[in-house]
Amino acid sequence: MSKKSFFKKPIAKKILWVLAVTIGGLILWNITFLFDALFQGVIRRLFMLFIPFNPETGYGWFPSLMHGLFVVVICLISWPILKSKLGTLYKAIYSTVPLAVIIVTIGILFNQLPTLIYIIGVLFGISILYYLYRTNRSWIYYYAVIFTGLTLAIFTLMGGEI
Repeated sequence: MSKKSFFKKPIAKKILWVLAVTIGGLILWNITFLFDALFQGVIRRLFMLFIPFNPETGYGWFPSLMHGLFVVVICLISWPILKSKLGTLYKAIYSTVPLAVIIVTIGILFNQLPTLIYIIGVLFGISILYYLYRTNRSWIYYYAVIFTGLTLAIFTLMGGEI
């Protein structure tokens, strides 16, 4: 069997797409994590221009505000990408980014209530899967949602913290 015939088989294509979403998603998550650190550093510097800021100042709302702003930034970046004419595979790979950012932000905002994190996370995942079903999206988007949710759930269950 030649290489060309292997890659033309539907099952081989699906396996390659799953690997692409998995590896591409993991790479994009790392880039997003670095972008979040840069974003929050810039926001902190801007904030310090107007209000003296240090850990003792007692602005408990500030970290939540920064995470919320980052979700907004990622959603603003993601909207045109996900609505573009990019191929389905590329959009599925990228879709792991806003999904992960939203799920991680839910985890950060409700870190004192772990049960609530899982309830909200599952409801969020189900709502995204329902949207995909109602809009007749490709199976690879379903995989991206399930991969992102399960990866972050397993990470949290194994004691991982962000």
